[in-house]
Amino acid sequence: MTSVIGANIKRLREEQGWSQARLAREVCRLAGINGDPIGRQEISRYETGKRTPREWLPLIAESLGVTVGELKTPQSLAGSPLSLPTLNGQRKDDYVLTIRQTSMRLVALDNEMHGLPIADAAAHSFKKVHRRLGEGDYDPRYERDIQAAAAELAEIAGWALCNEAKFSASRRYSQEALYLAKLSGDRSTELITLQNMGLLAGWNGRPREELAIARSVIDSGRLTPRAEAMFRGREAQGLALAGGVNSSDAARIFDRARSLLQDSVPDNEPAWAWWVTEREIDRQHGRALQEIGQWREAIPVLQRAMQPEAGTQVGYRNIAAVRLLACLLEVGAWREAEEETAKLSPVVSEMSSVISLNLLATVAGKGKAMSDAPRNLKDALHRIEAEIHEDPYEI
Repeated sequence: MTSVIGANIKRLREEQGWSQARLAREVCRLAGINGDPIGRQEISRYETGKRTPREWLPLIAESLGVTVGELKTPQSLAGSPLSLPTLNGQRKDDYVLTIRQTSMRLVALDNEMHGLPIADAAAHSFKKVHRRLGEGDYDPRYERDIQAAAAELAEIAGWALCNEAKFSASRRYSQEALYLAKLSGDRSTELITLQNMGLLAGWNGRPREELAIARSVIDSGRLTPRAEAMFRGREAQGLALAGGVNSSDAARIFDRARSLLQDSVPDNEPAWAWWVTEREIDRQHGRALQEIGQWREAIPVLQRAMQPEAGTQVGYRNIAAVRLLACLLEVGAWREAEEETAKLSPVVSEMSSVISLNLLATVAGKGKAMSDAPRNLKDALHRIEAEIHEDPYEI
């Protein structure tokens, strides 16, 4: 939870007008402890991500007037400036914090308005950090912390490039993220990067590679419940799409992933695990069923995946609606397909996920060619095609 918790502690402390020493005193007061078991330097370590508060986390949250859950949740960008922090000039722990703030801002942008395009900004930001790492333009005492923060930034760039269907570039940035994560000993970023590489393999039609990545991580052990659920979902997708197995084997693994999400959340759950929910597992399960042609079975799963959830939403959530439309067309559920088309049409211009738009274009084109499809549905699919290909700067 380092980057999210640390940045939230710093933001909330500054909103109170408190110094780090003042926050430390408030925590000790609430704990009923005399002396300084936690001091200014420890608060600084929490804020810069050098350490993660565990037993002190509830007391820090109480001191700042928030819940533990709020400390663990990425801050929305609502009401905040959209500019990214500057990555120039700093060399010590302030540089670490700025890199992590850049990553947080990019993730929040990615989840705004069905996902704003962030790949170019993320790649450009990482290239700046990568250059300074190569030149040694930083205080060597903070090298591992800077490497860990850079790994997180590279992981975000790799994910964003994949979402924009720039698969070769995505692989390069993901490999850089994996290298820096291992170099700095950042297991959390290593795991999310391996998840992204599994995703990338799946989108490139390499399900056996997706399966191999997932199983290698699961076999290594040391996974928290949500992290294991994520890789179980990836394992089930790879298994279903690799062929030669009964789909019930994959279904059992998806159920295992869902059951893991019922476990209580431990203190060491990775910061990125907030998006691993039952709806996310439903999206993965629906994808597998749709792609292997089990369209009727996929429909209720994808409908569940589209149910609203509390908290921050992922920017790619509309892909479940696209897959649902594909299944409805395949089974000839024309009225339901027309209803889904009407829901998708207004948000096409807001969708920045190129892989989602490419899939939607394929689905719309196939639906238009179905001889039994009603004229009204074909016209609606034609309008969606036109919206996908219209000038993005038209208003």
